[in-house]
Amino acid sequence: MRSLYARVFLITLATILVSSLLGFLVSNMYYHAKLKPFNDRKLVGIAEQMASFIEARPETMEMYLTNAASLGYEILVVDEQGKERYYGRAFRERDLTEEAKRGVLAGEIYHGVARFPNKPFVSGFFDNASSNTVGIPLATGASRQALFMRPDVLLQFGELRSFFAMIGLLAVVFSILVFLASTRYLVRPITRLSEATKRIAQGHYQLRLPTKRRDEIGQLAGHFMTMSRELERAEAARQQFVANVSHEIQSPLTSIQGFAQVLADRSLPADERERFAAIIARESRQLSQLSKQLLLLTSLEQGGEAMRRQKFSLRAQLRQTAQLLEWQLEEKELALKLAVPEGIEIEGDEVLLMQVWMNLIGNAIRHIPAGRSIEIRAEQEGERVVVRVSDTGDGIDEAHLPFLFDRFYRADRARERESGSAGLGLSIVKKIVQLHGGTIDVESRPGQGTTFTVEL
Repeated sequence: MRSLYARVFLITLATILVSSLLGFLVSNMYYHAKLKPFNDRKLVGIAEQMASFIEARPETMEMYLTNAASLGYEILVVDEQGKERYYGRAFRERDLTEEAKRGVLAGEIYHGVARFPNKPFVSGFFDNASSNTVGIPLATGASRQALFMRPDVLLQFGELRSFFAMIGLLAVVFSILVFLASTRYLVRPITRLSEATKRIAQGHYQLRLPTKRRDEIGQLAGHFMTMSRELERAEAARQQFVANVSHEIQSPLTSIQGFAQVLADRSLPADERERFAAIIARESRQLSQLSKQLLLLTSLEQGGEAMRRQKFSLRAQLRQTAQLLEWQLEEKELALKLAVPEGIEIEGDEVLLMQVWMNLIGNAIRHIPAGRSIEIRAEQEGERVVVRVSDTGDGIDEAHLPFLFDRFYRADRARERESGSAGLGLSIVKKIVQLHGGTIDVESRPGQGTTFTVEL
């Protein structure tokens, strides 16, 4: 399997080769479309000047054509008997047709350069063939001759062509070397990310990657660092969750085991036996409640696919919640004020939302002193519904507010432990609200009560 470095190098090399080929093809097309007719006209003009000079001084014809050939032209002269005389470097291909020769001898002009056929991989400018010439009639005294000529590219541009060929070759070589160095620069951070991925797979989240680059790789490194920190935080939360669950299960199990051993004593008085049996029953109920809450929280975290959404009256549900908690309100002599307008409907899982109100109102009942009051107020704000559950209790210390929705968190651990709460209620409430696309916040100050605000 090729490495990324080798792949980038091969792609770069292929890009250079394909670009060079396409560049040559496009240039050749431009030559055939634009430059070829221009060169033909220019060569015809030069040939006419040669013919004019020779016709004015026919005795200098041999010397003149020899000198012209030495200046960079390939020349062919054909007389009426078909005799051919060449001046300058020999043509690579002598493919000039007899028809073309007779036409020029008859007074026509031969445009072989303009009519040279298009060839994708052969530029007509460099094709050294006698057919790739221009021809004009030449009158020297009583005889007529045909003069064919084309530039001698090797003589005119030999050194220059070598120079440009060297420039092109060196440009390709140096481009490859530069691409090799730049590819290593590009691949190095990706290699570091690959190594970092292996370390994360092994459970090592303390990673440091260079994030000073402003390009996409720098952004990727930054996102990778963020992901690493989130994974570390999630792993810490998972370990803390396991520890909390173990602790919450261990405490009642220890109590059940201890009191069960005591109950095995036949000499234990009946009243003591009943008291210890009641403790075992209470601890068993606490374990059962904890397991139910853990199962519910797990199912909620797996998503809201199983939610049964339907429209229902918010006022009716809150009145039902108050009726279910009426005995607890009377027991602590608490006043409950319900300010929910008729006609407010929400769409969601009625059973899960009932658990939200039961938990929030039940928490208020448990935590505020006897004789205080609780207020439930709801408002329609556009397409959102805002429900506020406020109490006139002693409030919550500001240091506890950021952690209220964390699993197993208790502001008053001793009292909560005695009440049988596992510290999962508000975590479940927050998850249910989030599954309904809403938010929940809490405001509280010591001595001024607490307000939970749910927005759905």
